[in-house]
Amino acid sequence: MAQPDNLANQEAHWNKTSRLMWINLGIWFFFGYVVHMFVVPLNKIIIPVLGFPLGFYMAAQGSLVAFVVLCFWNSSAQNKIDEEFGVAED
Repeated sequence: MAQPDNLANQEAHWNKTSRLMWINLGIWFFFGYVVHMFVVPLNKIIIPVLGFPLGFYMAAQGSLVAFVVLCFWNSSAQNKIDEEFGVAED
């Protein structure tokens, strides 16, 4: 049987981990679906240096870059949560 403090610690850890998961899913949904819903209006904006329409860039490259950054950010944030609750791996 778990100690009350340990149980409270596990619940607090799960709450923070769960919140991080929902934030990640929200960001993923935004870059995976919402941005692509507005490709046509975004195509009216031209990226000055590259000369590509912004909608094309976001659909072709921007979302992929956002997903990679999201993966690294999620890993870092989860590691901080794990360290806070003493369950981090070496």
